[in-house]
Amino acid sequence: MQTISVTCSAGEIQGRVKEDALLFAGIPYAQPPVGNLRFQAPQALSPFAEPFSALKFGPAAPQIPSGGMTDNAPVRWSEDCLTLNISAPTAIQSGEANRSVLVWIHGGGYRTGQGAIPWYNGTRFARDHDIVVVSMNYRLGALGFADLTHLGEEFKTSNVNGMLDQIAALQWVQRNISAFGGDPSKVTIAGESAGAFSVGALLGCPAAKGLFSRAIAQSGAAQHTLDPAAAQTVGRAFCAELQQDNAVGLLAASAEDILAAQNATAAQFESGAGIINSLGTSVSPFYPVHNTELMPLDPLQAIKSGNAAGVDVLIGSNSDETTLWSYGDVDEAKLQRIATEFDVADGLSTYRGCRPNANAEQLLVALTSDHLFRIPCIRMAEAQLEHTPNVWMYLFDWKSRAFDGRLGATHALEIPFAFNNLDRAGVDVFIGPGPLPQDLADTMHQAWSDFIKHGSPDWPSYTTAQRSTMVFADTSSTVEDPMGEERLVWDGVR
Repeated sequence: MQTISVTCSAGEIQGRVKEDALLFAGIPYAQPPVGNLRFQAPQALSPFAEPFSALKFGPAAPQIPSGGMTDNAPVRWSEDCLTLNISAPTAIQSGEANRSVLVWIHGGGYRTGQGAIPWYNGTRFARDHDIVVVSMNYRLGALGFADLTHLGEEFKTSNVNGMLDQIAALQWVQRNISAFGGDPSKVTIAGESAGAFSVGALLGCPAAKGLFSRAIAQSGAAQHTLDPAAAQTVGRAFCAELQQDNAVGLLAASAEDILAAQNATAAQFESGAGIINSLGTSVSPFYPVHNTELMPLDPLQAIKSGNAAGVDVLIGSNSDETTLWSYGDVDEAKLQRIATEFDVADGLSTYRGCRPNANAEQLLVALTSDHLFRIPCIRMAEAQLEHTPNVWMYLFDWKSRAFDGRLGATHALEIPFAFNNLDRAGVDVFIGPGPLPQDLADTMHQAWSDFIKHGSPDWPSYTTAQRSTMVFADTSSTVEDPMGEERLVWDGVR
């Protein structure tokens, strides 16, 4: 194994050569949030007194896999989880610190995931496009987002600690990435699902200003936070499930008990197919909280107000996002009920007209994919357009062959295409039988690289007049306002 040593403000860090790129794994960017630091904001870490061996990925944040296709295997986790990983071109040995930097924020509904997933392997960005890639772990679930502010001042950041972790990682990048060949003025943040929710939150967060100049949001936007009242309801329910309502008890509880209480709390609020819940949000009650010191405004409103003025944005979603979650038998009554809950019951006729051969389940997929992903992405793009013209939109429409094609262009399917990682573990399950669609991966990977390095992929920018959107499929092309009639259904609603 060939190793390399880099010295930065954090100290000396030892990495290795892997797949014709450099890998530095499991680098701590803050003190371990354990003991009295549990539920506290991330604390600064002193420089390493001895060379740090960054040869092994750090553990994930505590989590229980949800059992879905992309999240069904046990993972090695620990509360000591605040680490990041760096993939860099081998040429950094020349000492040139002028390369663009991609900082990837993993998804998983703010309850699962980690930066070391093979799909996120940044080798091909580093090796083929001279980009430095950073992935991170951050606190999840109750440990990262439970609102415990009713218990006292020492818990004042408990509802946003996961976001503070991300900011701490970005600050670490600003201080240290030049030693790895990266230019701190050329940072792009990116993420998928909850990682994209995080991108939207960071765009609306005053404390994150100046930490990045570009952003990529894949299947997620700025509409996935809780207001304080809802968050406090969740926090009190969590304490009741844990049977602890004071600092001593919360600090003494095991991580396993916290996870169990977290899941029991989630079950109280999530309803139906997990589409909406009694808090009026979607997917999870453990979300970052706005109207806080960290996020004074709802992120979408903050973006509209210009908090992210000047930041270039690439954003989009997949055509069939919600096939990833099985709804079981869907009849007309269920379809009508959910459309009513979304306040778009009158719009069902539009969806039926645009999809004359669709059954109730397929119409539900279209409706929920728009509600959870496509429309929020459009709203964030529209908000950012008020302050910069540099916004690009995409729609991923390549249909998976798996499960006899029932997945379609499902949630998360675009990730290995963007990273050009079709050959990584587990991707074949999503792709399905037949030859790998390598041409599409090459096209999409090049577009992401162009945006990261130059601020523009190879298609027209998005405007509310034309709504130019790159549709990635077997034959990719720019389309003006794809599914525009269905988009109009949500005007004034979402």
